[in-house]
Amino acid sequence: MKKGLIHHVELYVSNLNHSIKFWGWFLKELGYSQYQKWENGQSWKLEDTYIVFVQADERFLDIPYHRCRVGLNHLAFHSDSKEHVDEMTKKLKEKGINILYPDQHPFAGGDDHYAVYFEDPDRIKVELVAP
Repeated sequence: MKKGLIHHVELYVSNLNHSIKFWGWFLKELGYSQYQKWENGQSWKLEDTYIVFVQADERFLDIPYHRCRVGLNHLAFHSDSKEHVDEMTKKLKEKGINILYPDQHPFAGGDDHYAVYFEDPDRIKVELVAP
C-alpha cells in the first residue's frame, strides 16, 4: 500500500551543479539512481520516491535559505546500521563536508538516536539515521 508515503520532494537550489555534485554521491550511496535530467534540474529515485533539485530563478537568489525560517528544516534518511552511519560520516569528512554538532556526534538527536547531521551547499540540514 502506498497511501500516505511521500511521492517526491522538490528543492530549489542556488547552484544546480554544486547540488548535483553534493547530492549525487550521497543519494547513490543510499541506493538511489538518477531518474530525470534536464537543463535546470535533476532527480534521483529509490523505489517509488524521488528527490528533485531545480535551479532557482536568479530573481530569488538574494534571499538565502535558512532552516530556522518558515519552510523545510531538514531531510532525514534511513541508514541500515550504525556502521553505515560511521562509514558515511568518514566519507563526508573526507569530502570536506561540515558535520553538524560534532561535540555531540553521533548522539546529537538524543541518547537513543544514532545519526550524522550535515549540510548541503545551500545549508539545508541532512540527517542519516541508524535503525
